[in-house]
Amino acid sequence: MTKRAVVTGASSGIGAATVRALRESGWEVVAVARRAGRLAALAEETGAVAMPGDVTDQASVDQLVADVLAGGGIDALVNIAGGAFGVDSIAEGKFADWEKMYNVNVLGSLRMIQAFLPALRHNGEGSVVLLTSTAGIVAYEGGGGYVAAKFAQHSMAGTLRLEEAEHNVRVIDILPGLVQTEEFSLNRLGGDQAAADRVYTGVEKPLLAEDVANVVAYSLNLPHHVNLDQVVMRPVAQAAAHKLIRK
Repeated sequence: MTKRAVVTGASSGIGAATVRALRESGWEVVAVARRAGRLAALAEETGAVAMPGDVTDQASVDQLVADVLAGGGIDALVNIAGGAFGVDSIAEGKFADWEKMYNVNVLGSLRMIQAFLPALRHNGEGSVVLLTSTAGIVAYEGGGGYVAAKFAQHSMAGTLRLEEAEHNVRVIDILPGLVQTEEFSLNRLGGDQAAADRVYTGVEKPLLAEDVANVVAYSLNLPHHVNLDQVVMRPVAQAAAHKLIRK
């Protein structure tokens, strides 16, 4: 029987790559993001179903869950939507940036989980994936609000796993380190392309969106009784959060 997943953050980067990886392994996929044009192009490319939606808006999520479940149940919810904004110290941190990061990374995941959890429980073998970050387990200077948000999201995954095991809901936490995508650093650095490019300068082989997407798909394609609780993944060049080899 074909399985069905909802993937947020699907308009670019790891989210779009995850849609492709799941489609390639036989899943039906509902691709969710705010940018309808990008979703439509991805749907045409992959055969996914495009459903524009905003995880930071409760009314949008309510409409999304109604539309998704009108087409049948789901086997997996994949929370990719997120992001970082700013590299200020905590002393200089902007409340608007912190609120934006908390709303999309933490509360956005919470809205989607609460919305789809009844369907995942009903499935009998449901799965929830949260794309967190190594920033969720190791703090670093300039991380500020992003570290705080990802620590919260990582803790959410651990708590949800404890609470939902009795319902046979599998909870998977994927924690990437340095991933080179078209928008993550660009958004974090306020649209400064040169500064975004410098984040990856000299790093011979950073992780790519496809690398993370393949791990997400692998974790979901395992037999359901196998739960990859936490997958920490970094490029070889990044031995730790504070050690990055540049050539």
